Amino acid sequence: MRERIGSFIDKPIVQNFILGVILFNAVILGMETSDTLMDRFGPVLVALDTICLSIFVVEIALKLFAFGPRFFRDGWNIFDFVIVGIALIPATEGLAVLRALRILRLLRVLSVTPSLRRVVEGLMAALPGMGSVFLLMGMIFYIGSVMATTLFGTSFPDWFGTIFLSGYSLFQIMTLESWSMGIVRPVMEVYPLAWMFFVPFILITTFAVVNLVVGLIVNSMQEAHGAEDAERTDIYREEVLKRLDEIDARLKEINPPK
Repeated sequence: MRERIGSFIDKPIVQNFILGVILFNAVILGMETSDTLMDRFGPVLVALDTICLSIFVVEIALKLFAFGPRFFRDGWNIFDFVIVGIALIPATEGLAVLRALRILRLLRVLSVTPSLRRVVEGLMAALPGMGSVFLLMGMIFYIGSVMATTLFGTSFPDWFGTIFLSGYSLFQIMTLESWSMGIVRPVMEVYPLAWMFFVPFILITTFAVVNLVVGLIVNSMQEAHGAEDAERTDIYREEVLKRLDEIDARLKEINPPK
């Protein structure tokens, strides 16, 4: 019975149905944010939302029954369990934020869609390597914040008055968001040589360190795709060998060796 239910849940048609329910539920949750739509169709939208949540609960219950303790050995099953569990918590006035967390159900698309799962797995695989890059960036930001506070803090306390304000301002500069007219040019009016600090900072953080992070992520995704292709090749090879063995066994039955 458990094997049949497990096979049923893993069927592509069932997975596509769950994906459709997830996307439909995301649209319903978006419509519920409109006061106009809630005034006209509020009960219908709430009922549809409840039906979608019930489908998710039934799916999780069937998986728990089919796989038993093995259910919690899969990280994606735990992810689904937590997302659906959050949606089941009653959103009272004191916990109104939980109503906003219902949209997290859309993240279940990650566990249902294999291509998105590979992207997330690639990101997770890149985290150990990115740790060193983030440590390097943290050191650069700390050094830059101390220097900026010392150099420009007196004249521009709103941007560089403390090390924390300097860090935030440097982060804005790193993102290239209004960095020239918003911060750097006003500073250069008082300190004409300030560009000698900001330009190298931008080159190091925006065009060097950030690209290191992108490179690590791309490399991890390529490795994840390579591992998946190798796994598919191994499965295909095993199936071919198995069929060849079956053909050889049938030939021996038809023409037994003398």
